[in-house]
Amino acid sequence: MVLAWSAAVLAVLMVGTWVVSLLVHDASIVDIAWGPSFVAVATVSALVGQGASDRRILLLGLVAIWGVRLATYLAWRNLGHGEDYRYQAMRRHHGARFGLISLVVVFGLQGALVWVVSLPVQLAAGAAEPAELGPLAAAGVVLWLVGLVFEAVGDAQLARFKRDPASAGQVLDRGLWRYTRHPNYFGDFCVWWGIFLVAAEAAPARWGIVGPVVMSVLLLRVSGVAMLEKTIASRRPGYVDYVQRTSTFIPRPPRRPSPG
Repeated sequence: MVLAWSAAVLAVLMVGTWVVSLLVHDASIVDIAWGPSFVAVATVSALVGQGASDRRILLLGLVAIWGVRLATYLAWRNLGHGEDYRYQAMRRHHGARFGLISLVVVFGLQGALVWVVSLPVQLAAGAAEPAELGPLAAAGVVLWLVGLVFEAVGDAQLARFKRDPASAGQVLDRGLWRYTRHPNYFGDFCVWWGIFLVAAEAAPARWGIVGPVVMSVLLLRVSGVAMLEKTIASRRPGYVDYVQRTSTFIPRPPRRPSPG
C-alpha cells in the first residue's frame, strides 16, 4: 500500500514539475524538486503506513529537514541563473523533441530514483515491530546529523567562497573542504545511511538497503563526484595540487607534501 501510494504521488509530482519546466523553459527545476520529492514520499509513508508511529514520525522529520534545507539552498543558488548546462546540452541535442524526452529521461528517471532511494522509509512505515526506537535508531540519527552538518556547512562555505571576487579561478581548500574535496556529497551519503539505520531497526526495512546503495553510487560514480571532477581541473589550475593533498570523499587530514 505504501509503495503504491508513494509511486502515485511521485508520478503526479514529477509530471506537474515537468509541465512547469515547459512553461518556464527550464528543466533545471527538477534539481530543486529532488529534496521535496523525498519529503512527499516520507509524508505519504507516515500517513498511509500502519507501522510503529514513533519510527514513522522520526523518519518523516529527518527526511523533511534534509529535503527542505536542500531545496531552499538549490532554489537560492539556481533560480534566476538560467538553465543548467547539462539540460542545455540535452535541449540542443534533441531539439524540438526535448520536451517529451525530458519527461522520461529527466523527470521520470528522477522520480524512479527517489522511489528506490526512499525504500527504507517506505518499508519501515508498514512495520509494527519493534514498537519503540532503540540503539540502532539512535546511531542512525547521529550519522544523519553528521551528514546534515557536513552538507549544510560545506554548501555555506562554498557559497561564501564563490561570492568573493578574489576567489575567481582559485580552489576552496579551507573549512571542511580542507579534509574532503566533496563535503556536501559526503554529507548526503551519511544522511541516507543514517536514515537507513533508523528504518532498519524494523526487519522488513532492511530489504531497503538498496536505497542508500543507489544513493552512494549516484554520489560517487554518476552525478556527484565523478561528474564534477571530470571538468573542474581544467577550470581551476590549482585543483591538481589540491587533489594530491586532499581526500576525495571520506574526510581526513590533508597529506603532507612529498620531501623535495
